[in-house]
Amino acid sequence: MATNEAVDQHTLPPNPEKATLEGRNKYLGFWFFLGGETVLFASLFGTYLGLRNSTAGGPGGADLFHLDLVFIMTMILLTSSLTSVFAIINMRRNNYKGLLMWMWATVLLGLTFLGFEVYEFYEYYHQGLGFTTSAFASSFYTLVGTHGAHVTFGVLWIITLLVRYRKTGLTLTNAPKFYTAVLYWHFIDVVWVFIFTVVYLLGIGG
Repeated sequence: MATNEAVDQHTLPPNPEKATLEGRNKYLGFWFFLGGETVLFASLFGTYLGLRNSTAGGPGGADLFHLDLVFIMTMILLTSSLTSVFAIINMRRNNYKGLLMWMWATVLLGLTFLGFEVYEFYEYYHQGLGFTTSAFASSFYTLVGTHGAHVTFGVLWIITLLVRYRKTGLTLTNAPKFYTAVLYWHFIDVVWVFIFTVVYLLGIGG
C-alpha cells in the first residue's frame, strides 16, 4: 500500500501511526528527541530550585502566586491532553473528521492557556517582578517561559498539520505525524504538572 494513499475502514491498520517503517522510525526518533527535552527541563528545574529564595529584596513566590489562577491553567492544559487522546482514538477508528475536531479543540485550549500565561506575566511585571529583578525572577521566567515557548511550538505544530492535511483524509503518511504531535503535547503537559508542583505549590507554601 502506498504510504500517501488514504485508507478506508477496510484497509485501515489497527495502529496506522506505526503501520509503516517510516512511522515506526518517527516514533523511535521522537523518544530520543524527548530525552533531550527532558534534560533541558531538568536543568531549568535544578536552577530554579537553587535560586528560588534569592529574591534580593524583591517579591517572591509567596507574594505573587495565586493558586486559583494556576489551578485554572492546569485544568485547561490537562483537558487539552484529554482532547488529544480523543483525537487519537478517532484516528484509530478512521474517523478523520473526529480527529480534526479534537485536534482543533486541543489547539483552542492551548491558546487559552497561553492567554492566561501572558496575563500572569503581565501581572507579575506590574507587581515588581521583572526578568532582572532577582535571581529568583530570572530563573522563574526562564523555566515557565521556556515551557510557554514549548506550548506555542506545539500549537503551531498542530495547526500546521491541520491546515496541511485538511483535505487529504487519513493516510499512513500523516497518521504518524499527528501521533507524534500528540505525544509532544502530552510531554509539555507533564512538564507543567511538575511546574505546578515545584514552582507554584512550593512557592505558595514557602
